[in-house]
Amino acid sequence: MSDIKKVVLAYSGGLDTSVILKWLQDVYQCEVVTFTADIGQGEEVEPARQKAVSLGIKPENIFIEDLREEFVRDYVFPMFRANTVYEGEYLLGTSIARPLISRRQIEIANQVGADAVSHGATGKGNDQVRFELGYYALKPDVKVIAPWREWDLLSREKLLAYAETHGIDISKKKNGGSPYSMDANLLHISYEGTSLEDPAREPDEDMWLWSVSPENAPDQAEYLELEYKRGDIVAVNGAALSPAAVLTELNRLGNKHGIGRLDIVENRYVGMKSRGCYETPGGTIMLKAHRAIESITLDREVAHLKDELMPKYAQLIYTGYWWSPERQMLQQLIDASQATVNGWVRLKLYKGNVVVVGRESKTDSLFDPNIATFDEDGGAYNHADAAGFIRLNALRMRIAANARNKRG
Repeated sequence: MSDIKKVVLAYSGGLDTSVILKWLQDVYQCEVVTFTADIGQGEEVEPARQKAVSLGIKPENIFIEDLREEFVRDYVFPMFRANTVYEGEYLLGTSIARPLISRRQIEIANQVGADAVSHGATGKGNDQVRFELGYYALKPDVKVIAPWREWDLLSREKLLAYAETHGIDISKKKNGGSPYSMDANLLHISYEGTSLEDPAREPDEDMWLWSVSPENAPDQAEYLELEYKRGDIVAVNGAALSPAAVLTELNRLGNKHGIGRLDIVENRYVGMKSRGCYETPGGTIMLKAHRAIESITLDREVAHLKDELMPKYAQLIYTGYWWSPERQMLQQLIDASQATVNGWVRLKLYKGNVVVVGRESKTDSLFDPNIATFDEDGGAYNHADAAGFIRLNALRMRIAANARNKRG
C-alpha cells in the first residue's frame, strides 16, 4: 500500500466518510485531500471543512465547491430532455449526481498530483460502479480505494466504535438522526434501509422530509406556467431563472402540493432487488411538462423513436455509463431533437397531482387546428383518402387470414 502517496476522497463530513478519512491515514499512511460537493443536498457543507481540519487535513487540501448550477444545467436538464425514467418510475436522482462528482474528483486529483481517489459507497450498491466507471473513463490509470470492499467495519455499530476509538466527532448523529440511509441533492432525496427492507410495510409518514402528504396539501389548486427553449425550462410564471433556480422553485411548489413521492422496488445493477422511497417534486413536474411541450413540437416518428431509446438511455445512467461513448452518442441525438421544443406549458398542481391544462408554441407547433378540427375543414383533409390507407395497411393481415382459411 506504500505506493499510494496522495488520495482524493469524496467527503461529506458524515460518519462513514469521516471514518474512511481516518482509516486511509492509518492503513494507507497517505496524504488525504477531501472534496465536498454542494449539489443542493440541503445541508450546510462548511462543517465538513472543520471536521476535515480536526482530522488533520491541511487547509489547502480541503475542496468545498458549489456545483448546483452545473449539476442542473449539464446533467439534470440533459437527462430530462430524454424524458428519462428507469423501470417506468424512478427519475434517477442519485444516479445523475455521480458523474459530476467523479469528474470533479478526477480534476482535483490531477490538480494536486494525487495518484488515487476514494469513495464511501458500499460493496452492495450501485454507487461504487457509478463512481468507478466515471473515474476510469476520465483517468484510465487512476488507483481506486473502496474501503467498504477492504475493511471489516461492515455495520453501523462497528463504525461508531471505530469513530469513538479514534476521537472522531459523532455528536451530530447521536440524537435525532434519521434511521434511514439517505442521499439528497437538488433533484431528489432517497430513503433506504431499516423498516423499508420489508416491501410489504408502508413507510412511516414522518420519514418524508421534503413534502407534505397529498392528504394535507392545500385544498386550492395552484396554476403554474413554464417556458421552454430548446427543451429546457428558462422561466417559471414569467420570471427568467437559472437552471438551479428553476429546479429550486419547482421543488418548493411540488413539496407544497405533495407531489413527487415514490415507493418502488428496483433492480440494482449488482444483481439484487432493493426497495427505495424517493421524493422528486420538481423532477415530477418537469417530466410532465416536458412531454406536454414535446407533444405539439415533435414529429410523430421522432417522438416515438425517443420513447424507444429512452429505456436504454435510462439504463446507461442508472448503471453508471454517463461517460460512455454510447450515452454521449444518444445525447447528441436527443439534443438535436430539442431544437424545436420551444413554447410554454400550463400546469395545475393539486394534492399530489400534476395536470397539464395548456400548451402552446407560437414558432414550432405542429398542431394544425384546420386539420385536427371535427368541424368543416375546408378541404384540408380528404376523408376518402383514409380508405386506401387502411386497405394497404391491412393487406398483410388479409393475406395471412386467407392462408389460415386455406389450411382449414
